[in-house]
Amino acid sequence: MTRILLTGLMCLVSIAQAFSQGTTPKKDIDHSYKPMTLKLDEKGQKFIRIITWHQMWISHTMNNPGTTDINGKVQKSSNDFGIRRSRVLIQAQISPRFMIVSHFGINNQSFSNGGGSGTLGTGASATGQGGKRPQLYIHDAFTDYAIVPGKFHMGAGLHYWNGVSRMSSNSTLNFMTLDAPIFNWVNIDATDQFARQLGVYTKGQIGRLDYRMHLNKPFAFGINADSANSTTAVNVFTENWATGGYFNWMFFDKESNVLPYFVGSYLGTKKVLNIGAGWYTHNGATATKASPTDPVVKHNQRNTGIDVYLDMPLNKKKGTAINFYSVWYNSYFGHNYLRNIGILNQHPSTVSTAVDANTSWAGGGNLQPTIGTGNIWYSQFGYLLPRFKNGTAFMPYATFTYKKFDRIGKASGQYDLGMNYFISNHNAKITLQYSSRPVYKRVNNNPERNGSEGAFILQTHIFL
Repeated sequence: MTRILLTGLMCLVSIAQAFSQGTTPKKDIDHSYKPMTLKLDEKGQKFIRIITWHQMWISHTMNNPGTTDINGKVQKSSNDFGIRRSRVLIQAQISPRFMIVSHFGINNQSFSNGGGSGTLGTGASATGQGGKRPQLYIHDAFTDYAIVPGKFHMGAGLHYWNGVSRMSSNSTLNFMTLDAPIFNWVNIDATDQFARQLGVYTKGQIGRLDYRMHLNKPFAFGINADSANSTTAVNVFTENWATGGYFNWMFFDKESNVLPYFVGSYLGTKKVLNIGAGWYTHNGATATKASPTDPVVKHNQRNTGIDVYLDMPLNKKKGTAINFYSVWYNSYFGHNYLRNIGILNQHPSTVSTAVDANTSWAGGGNLQPTIGTGNIWYSQFGYLLPRFKNGTAFMPYATFTYKKFDRIGKASGQYDLGMNYFISNHNAKITLQYSSRPVYKRVNNNPERNGSEGAFILQTHIFL
């Protein structure tokens, strides 16, 4: 583990040295970023802006106990290359009051996982497709109308104007860390489409108050309610609408809310201190059944969050800055509801519990308890070091997560340690991160803590 970490750090240092050769860039090369914008009028009030980005991961994962590879052999660790995100976003301001946003792409493609329907678990061995031909799908498709420009907007479509927390609507372009902790998207790939749902929303800013609220029709997900036969809550089909919102008080500099994506880190270009709170509710989202003869009991999903965000420069001459974010989530999905999730997980299968009593309760690869009934506290802190003469900079950071799910009972803690190397701010950066996670073995079909495992991830990130 230490060898891998040192190797990754040496790679970052080598890259930094390569970019910092000479004190200043050549005068005939412009390294600044200019948005790809097509102006539709002379004043620039009508325009089409295009953003595209790629995030590539090279990972070394210490797998959960009992994990098997694609040939069914036990695999204690795995190495892989994956596309975490590949996206295109188009913002069209067709008049000062009308806006259209179209956002499409893919997520999580590895050699064995296509990120859509083309996975090993759905007949790849028969078709020979494996991780190829991932599904290209829509992320955002919404229209926005300014009733009172800046103060009161309404929109509709497949949108990202989420409730619960700031991080529930976080931009994927400018994370301070490698990625989001995932539990910030409370319905991820369940009743949403990668953190988006169909519905209507209102948003705006009144003085220093920033707000967003929505009325959504969540996607059908789960089973028929009459089929529920467990004391552990499961998602069931329902046509009930969901409500949500997030209110945010901006103490210092105001943030833009033209688009729904909250900035992860401004790298010292703004002085921001915000406190926010939000919610999400969906009646009848899950169900339980005490026994085969008892009636089905439906449960209302409720998620609440409260957070604080600080991002500010320390020394503008040197370019130093700090970033701090902390959030508390309280969630209720029904009795003992819990979802195990693993990002870019290549090997979710495990050997039989009869073969190995320590086989992971969560599943194989990097699966871990992520979303469920209970409480989560998450905090992150980063420090932007003085910039080099060519404008590049390092930013070390750390995170800590406290989870206490009803299904498990005992609380757990985990952490991330990482380093960003900003070649051209967030437009071009390289990130190395080590992430720990709790591991649980299966005891009478119940989870029991069995230590921790982790993963090293090296990411290249470019957006234009």
